[in-house]
Amino acid sequence: MSQISILGCGWLGLPFAEHLIQKGFSVKGSTTSPNRVGELESVEIEAFIIELSPEEVTGDYEAFLQNSTTLIIDIPPKLRGENPVSFVEKMKTFIEKAVLNSTIENVLFISSTSVYGDESINITEETTEKPETLSGKELLETEHFLQQQTAFKTTILRFGGLIGGNRNPAKSLSGKTNIATPNAPINLIHQDDCIGIITAIIEQNFWGKKINASTPFHPTRKEYYTAKAKQLSLPLPEFEENNSSGKVIDSSKLISELGYHFIRPQL
Repeated sequence: MSQISILGCGWLGLPFAEHLIQKGFSVKGSTTSPNRVGELESVEIEAFIIELSPEEVTGDYEAFLQNSTTLIIDIPPKLRGENPVSFVEKMKTFIEKAVLNSTIENVLFISSTSVYGDESINITEETTEKPETLSGKELLETEHFLQQQTAFKTTILRFGGLIGGNRNPAKSLSGKTNIATPNAPINLIHQDDCIGIITAIIEQNFWGKKINASTPFHPTRKEYYTAKAKQLSLPLPEFEENNSSGKVIDSSKLISELGYHFIRPQL
């Protein structure tokens, strides 16, 4: 039985761990909350409380990584607030203190298409990254750091906007007015496909790669969120009237090289 360690059993990490367990994998998963240990253990995840800071890693990280050859890193930068903590430094400390002294051979880093910025072009993996947000900049720097490591191979998986489970952007925009960029295309991906893509990467040993993951379904923000609000019987969002445009995330490489077929192609 193969064993995988997942750093961050949250919105995506937890259902992905359950999926792996159903497929016969053994999973070690981390959380920062003692209150969630029971939740993880109830679905047969071997749970660990692991916390990262720029200076140290707390928790039994040696046992968390022991005998695993694959590590999934799925923790958000969390850079909002008055005193944001460097995500890059946290990841450097974790890699240097924990991963380099472990059995890990392959790392999958969950990143974001925010590393590309908002230029109105078709985005492929060859497009030059131009992050405009602090989180996008820190994700890109972390990607570079991981790719420079020689003790393990890293695949970078850049997801578009995440939906599914308890996430539904239509709810957050419902009833709001003067919403910007009405004509910008959506670049979203469902939780089911996130799980499917990560599983395909592991099963096909797709390591040392960089790949975009956004459903090839790109109606405008106004079209999509208005239709979703109607479908859910929610107050309609009201958008600004302008000729805005935006980037389109191209997932052709995901389809051609990984042979992936989207589970939720229409969202």
